[in-house]
Amino acid sequence: MTLVWTASGVMLLVAAVLTTYRALRGPTTLDRLVGMDTLLALTICGLAVWVAATYDTTVVPAIVALSLVSFIGTISVARFRVRDDR
Repeated sequence: MTLVWTASGVMLLVAAVLTTYRALRGPTTLDRLVGMDTLLALTICGLAVWVAATYDTTVVPAIVALSLVSFIGTISVARFRVRDDR
């Protein structure tokens, strides 16, 4: 099972690097918003892999809190986003 946890962690790390590039390089604020939301989702997935690998359930409230912050933040930014000038 260690190979599965390692492969999951590596795939999440590669996805985070690619998403960080997209968030920093995005031509519009909406691209950056999607990139940051994806980074939060990858963080939540990384914590879930950690919980599954170590059987340590003390991190579960952090996963719930990050999920709520991500949802509320995305909704609020998308609601009040200003149109980009081209």
